[in-house]
Amino acid sequence: MVSTAPKSTEKLAETESTVRLTVAQAIIRFLANQYVEHDGERTRFFAGCLGIFGHGNVAGLGQALLQDEIEAAEAGREPGLKYVLGRNEQAMVHSAVAYARQKDRLQAWAVTASVGPGSTNMLTGAALATINRLPVLLLPADTFATRVSSPVLQELELPSSGDVTVNDAFKPLSRYFDRVWRPEQLPAALLGAMRVLTDPVETGAATVSIPQDVQAEAHDWPESLFAERTWHIARPLPERSVIARAAEVIASATKPLIIAGGGLHYSFAEDALAALASQTGIPVAESQAGKGSLRYDHPQSVGAIGSTGTTAANALAAEADVIIGIGTRYSDFTSASRTAFNNPAVRFVNINVASLDSVKQGGISVVSDAREALEALAPALDGYTVSAEYRARVTELAAEWEDTVSAVYATSDDAQLNQNQVIGLVNTLSDPRDVVVCAAGSMPGDLHKLWRTRDRKGYHVEYGFSCMGYEIAGGIGVRMAAPDRDVFIMVGDGSYLMMATEIATAVQEGVKVIPVLVQNHGFASIGGLSESLGSQRFGTEYRYRSAAGRLDGDKLPVDLAANAASLGADVIKVATAAEFADAVKVAKAAEVTTVIYVETDPRIYAPDSFSWWDVPVSEVSTLESTQQAYQRYSEWKKVQRPLVRPSDQGPSDR
Repeated sequence: MVSTAPKSTEKLAETESTVRLTVAQAIIRFLANQYVEHDGERTRFFAGCLGIFGHGNVAGLGQALLQDEIEAAEAGREPGLKYVLGRNEQAMVHSAVAYARQKDRLQAWAVTASVGPGSTNMLTGAALATINRLPVLLLPADTFATRVSSPVLQELELPSSGDVTVNDAFKPLSRYFDRVWRPEQLPAALLGAMRVLTDPVETGAATVSIPQDVQAEAHDWPESLFAERTWHIARPLPERSVIARAAEVIASATKPLIIAGGGLHYSFAEDALAALASQTGIPVAESQAGKGSLRYDHPQSVGAIGSTGTTAANALAAEADVIIGIGTRYSDFTSASRTAFNNPAVRFVNINVASLDSVKQGGISVVSDAREALEALAPALDGYTVSAEYRARVTELAAEWEDTVSAVYATSDDAQLNQNQVIGLVNTLSDPRDVVVCAAGSMPGDLHKLWRTRDRKGYHVEYGFSCMGYEIAGGIGVRMAAPDRDVFIMVGDGSYLMMATEIATAVQEGVKVIPVLVQNHGFASIGGLSESLGSQRFGTEYRYRSAAGRLDGDKLPVDLAANAASLGADVIKVATAAEFADAVKVAKAAEVTTVIYVETDPRIYAPDSFSWWDVPVSEVSTLESTQQAYQRYSEWKKVQRPLVRPSDQGPSDR
C-alpha cells in the first residue's frame, strides 16, 4: 500500500528552502542569530568563540570560523562569531564565564577544543561554570561517529562499551549535554543548549559534543534554522500568599538580617534592596557573590558575612531572630559551616529563583525573581521598622569594622607591604567603576571582608569553585565585557603559576588588564589553614629540599616579574606604598597590560572574623600541634546546627 502525503505537507516541502552547509558551518550560523530579551531590551547572546584547534576541530569548527570571518570581511560586516585564540582550554572557559558574569548572564561565549586532552582540559571550566550558574557553550570535539578509523589518536577504548569517549566526563559537570552523532540531531541539540543557557535557574555549562567527522559533514538545512531567534529571560513572580506569610514573619522580627547573594545581582535588584533596607532599617550582609549589592557606606550595609565576614555582620547573624536570604545558596562560607546563626529561635525567609536554594536552612520558601519579591515585600511591610536601639547597634558595629579596615589599610613609608595594605592601596587608588578580580588563595577572603565596594559590578571574586588559575583568564573576560573599566587582577604567586600564559592572550587581543602579582613564595592561604589545623604549613611553601630531605630549605629563586615580561606584559616592581601608588597611575594610563609586582609577608593576616570553616582535623595524632587543633575543632562542632531544627517551624512557616 502506498501512502500519500497530505497536501499541506507537500506545499510545505515545496516552499521550505534549504542551504547546504557542513555541521560546523551550520553551528556558527545558528549561534550568530541567537538573541535574548530581558526587561524589553534585546541583546545578541553570543559575543564570540574562544578556541584552540587540533585534529578534532581544525577542519570542522576551525574552517567554519575562518569562512565566517572571510565572508564577513568581503561583505563589510562583523563576523557572526568573533574568534579569539586562547593558550589553555581551561582558561578559555574561565574567560567566557567571567564575561557572562560581568554581563549579568545576558551574553555568553562558545568555547571549542580538539579531541582528547584538548576537550578534557575544559572539564574544570565546565564545573566552574555550572557551580557558579553562569552560561557557557562548550563545543568539545569527539572521535569518529563512523568509527571507520578507530582507534584514532587520543581515543579512549573501553572493553565494556564502544560508545563512551572522554567527553562523557562532561555529563555530570554540565547542566545540558548532548552528542551529535548525525547532522539531523544538531537542531535539537542546539535548541536544548539555548534553553538551558538562557534559563535563570538551569543555566551553567551546556556541552554539545561533536565527532570530528560529523563536524565536516555536509547537510541540507532548512533556512528557518538560521532565522533570528529571541529567547526571553523570565522574571518569575512570587505568590501573593507566600509574600504575605514572609512579611508576617519579617514583621515579627526584632533583630532581622538580610543576606544578599549573587542572584540579587542577576535580577538587577540592588535599588529594590536599598529601598527596602532604608524603609525598614534591616541591615544587609553580603555573600561573596552578593558583594556590591549595597555600597559599602550605605547606612544598612554591614559588609561580608560568614567565614570571611566582618565582625559586624557575624555579630548580627549570631543574634538574628529572622534571616532573609535573597539569591543566596547558603554555601558553607556564608553560613560559617552552619555556625553563624545561633539564636535558638531563628527563622528563615528564603527568596530565590531556584527552588533548590529556597528551601535551604528551612523556613519560608519564596520561589521568585529577587527584584519582583522585594518590590512585593515593600508594601507588605509598610509601617514596619526595626527599633531605634537595633538601628544604633547596627551603626555602631559597622563603624567599628570600618575603623578596623582603615587601620589595616594604613601604610608606613619604608616598611614591607603586607597583603592587607596592598588591597587597601588598590581599593583607594582605583576608580569606583574599576573591577577587582580574584578567585583563590588567601586574597578572596581578605577582599570579601576588607574591600569597600562602590559599584554593583566592581567586585568579581569567583568563589563558587575558587579555582586557582582563574584570575588572569577571568580578568580578560571581565575586560572584554567592560572595556570602559580598568580591571585589577589580584593574584598570588601560587595561582599565577597555574595559568600565567593567558597574559599572552591579553597581549594578543589588546585586552588591557592590570594584574597585581603578590609574591609570598607559596600557598599563603593553605599555609595559614594548615597551621590552624595543626599541620605546620607542610607542603605549602616553594622551597628547596634541605639536607634532611624535607621541603624546608631556602626559597626557590623564581622570578615571576621576568616571567610576566616574557609573555609580553609591561612589569613594574614595587616595594613601598609610594612606589605602588606611582605604579597604579602608570598602569591606569597605559594602553597595554601592565603587571604590578610586589613581595609581601604571608604571615600578616587580615583581621579575624570570629567565625569558622569546617575542615576536619585528624582525630588522633602524635603531633601536639594537631592535638591542639582537634580540641579547637571539637569546640566549634558543638556550635554547628543541623539543617532544620524543630524550633525553625512556627505556625506561619507551614
